[in-house]
This record gives sequence, C-alpha cells and structure tokens, in this order.
Amino acid sequence: MFTKDTLSGKTILITGGGSGLGLAMAKGFAESGANIAICGRTEEKLQKATKEIEEAGESTKAGYYICDVRDHTAVTEMISKIVEDFGSMEGLVNNAAGNFLSASEDLTPGGFKAIVDIVLHGSFNCTHAFGNYLIDNEKEGSILNIVTTYAESTGCAFVLPSACSKAGVLAMTRSLAFEWAEYGIRVNAIAPGPFPTKGAWSRLVPDKLIEKKFINKIPMKRYGEHKELANLATFLMSDMALYMTGESVVIDGGERLQAGQFNFINDLMSRKKLKKAFKAMKPK
Repeated sequence: MFTKDTLSGKTILITGGGSGLGLAMAKGFAESGANIAICGRTEEKLQKATKEIEEAGESTKAGYYICDVRDHTAVTEMISKIVEDFGSMEGLVNNAAGNFLSASEDLTPGGFKAIVDIVLHGSFNCTHAFGNYLIDNEKEGSILNIVTTYAESTGCAFVLPSACSKAGVLAMTRSLAFEWAEYGIRVNAIAPGPFPTKGAWSRLVPDKLIEKKFINKIPMKRYGEHKELANLATFLMSDMALYMTGESVVIDGGERLQAGQFNFINDLMSRKKLKKAFKAMKPK
C-alpha cells in the first residue's frame, strides 16, 4: 500500500517521538519518505531515536529538539526552528503523554495537573503553534492526535487524569477539524487500544495476573503491534486521506467493546488492596 515516496515532501513532528509508539510512527513515516522531527526532554534518548529513524528511511532527514510541550513559548520556538532546519513543516503528531493508576479519591491536585498539562495543554500548545504557522504562511497541513479508546464515551476507572485529558484532546480534534477546514488543515485522531511500551506498561500492567486478564478481555486475544499503529498513522498523514478530517479511528482488536480499558481491575481484589497496590506502583 505504501511506497518509499508516499510521504515524500512532508516534514512531520512527532512529540514524544524518542521511544515507544512515537518512535514506531516516526520510523514508519521515514520508511514512506517523510523527513522527521522528534521532541522530548531526554537528549540521550532522542539522539538514539534519531539514528534509528535515519536508518529506517533511505533519504530521510531527521532531527531532534529538546522541548517541554507544556511550555507554549518553547513549543513556538521549536516550530520555528524546525521550519528553519527543514525548510517547511507539513505534519504534527501529538503523541506525548503520561498516565498512572490510582484510585480517584487518592489523586492529588498535583498528580492530576501533571497529566492534564502534558496531554491536554501540551497537545493544544503544539497544535496552536503549528496551526498558526500554517495559517500565516497559507500552507495546508495535517494534525494527528493520539487519544484513547475510553476518550469517546465510556471514560475509564483508575486513570481519571488521562480520561479527562484525552477526552479534551478528542473534542479539540473535532472542533478544529471544522474550524480549520477552510485553511486546508486536516485534524484527525487515532484511539489505540493495548500497544505495550516499556515505560507505560511498567506502570499500567505491572504483573502477570493483570496482564493475563488484560489479554483475555481483548476479543483478538493479543496486543497490537507497533507497526500496525504506524501503518494507520501513515495512511492518515498521507494524501490518500485528503478527505478525512475530524475522525477518530479506533485500533484495538475490539477491546473497547468491553468498556473502560482498566475497569476490569476493579474485580481483581478488594478496593483496599487495590489502593495499596496502586501506591506501590508509583515511581519513587
């Protein structure tokens, strides 16, 4: 379906592109001819990822930028630097995120704010800066937001900050898809189900019992593969999808049909034991 020039002539920024699903999408875009910019806060991780991205694409130019997406000024400066380095920018993937398990009554205001700042505010900051660049320069472009299967209608127990943030990003996706259509700016979303990544999975699925329950509730009885998500993202960012905007595409093996992704945890043990387990999972 894709060729080495499917995304040729496009420079795409992937936030949180130094690892996990962000890196998988970056490499998929590179294989299809795009130039790639990634951003994050850890330079060593970004350097390693940039090399992998360059190896994935035969003629790909790749670069990394140390940036905290929670800082609108820093994000605006990064967009300007990407345009300076690459000559233009045609695509943005809002992938940077955070999440952790907690009984909602045990959340601290700081813990809630930390996730909202990264996921919702960070996605807005990048979208706002990139959108204004496109509008000011009368350029068309594409924005892809990574949301969740529980952002649409079910919500999800034990990950309240993520559920609230991702629902906000989905609302932003549809609002801007309508508002910015006249500028030729497409805004879509992907709602992935379980696609294990080293960082997230150690916090969200920390032991074998939870993992077994998790897989058993997926109708396809398996996790998603990173390449499968990258393929969907490539299609949505390509000229094959020029008439798609305001859409959220679910890719989860049917798992959303069971309702909130982490609701099953409620049946594993008593509430008291759950709360104790959640606290033990928190990073030191």
